[in-house]
Amino acid sequence: MRLRTTTVLSLSVLIVLALAGCSTDSADSFDPTPSATVSVRPDGKSPASAPLSSAALAKRLLDESDLGEGYTRTPQRPAQHDDVTVLGCPALEKLGSETAIGGSFDFPNKAKASFTYADGSDSEVGEELYSDTEDKLSRSVDRVFEAMTSCPTYQVLTGSTAVTVTTQKVLVARLGDEQWSQLLTFAAGGRSSIVKQTAVRTGTVVVVVSGSPGLVDAHVREAVAKATVVRSAG
Repeated sequence: MRLRTTTVLSLSVLIVLALAGCSTDSADSFDPTPSATVSVRPDGKSPASAPLSSAALAKRLLDESDLGEGYTRTPQRPAQHDDVTVLGCPALEKLGSETAIGGSFDFPNKAKASFTYADGSDSEVGEELYSDTEDKLSRSVDRVFEAMTSCPTYQVLTGSTAVTVTTQKVLVARLGDEQWSQLLTFAAGGRSSIVKQTAVRTGTVVVVVSGSPGLVDAHVREAVAKATVVRSAG
């Protein structure tokens, strides 16, 4: 099965390709505590509002002033055109080209930014914003996260290199109307890297923060708050 490499978590694909290409970067080292996942939807529904344009979403992204000292915005990388092959996950196979290593969304309205935190480990954190109707966002994000975490372990083939991907649902605080979170561990050639991915839907906007687990935990509330405050202010 061939899947596109565009993802919710662009870092996921980059890590896979880096591992396959024998990058000399050190793997992130974390000891996260796993737990049961929660995809929470509170009672009642949020007032309906129109989807936001990509330009409007871009104004709601975190920037260096939000993140604090030590963060540098990284240039947008060229889109990856290499196909990867995913083995051992029937749920992902059913989704076909809609999802891959980190899940992909086909929403027309989106914006993204990524940053490097120069603390000696060159950890990365990225944010992606999507907007569509509440129902479309809810169904699409839930479907992708459920498909990915339904396969605790699967393989990604890129070229002649096999990268083992392990996924694990994790608890996430109630930050919006719905939220999802998972850990992805990528391993190849005796090296590994861990990425955390947390998505929060608030009305017609989905905020996705991904990268080094510690950085995701440190900034996800901030990302959701900025998107929510700016959006409600019109």
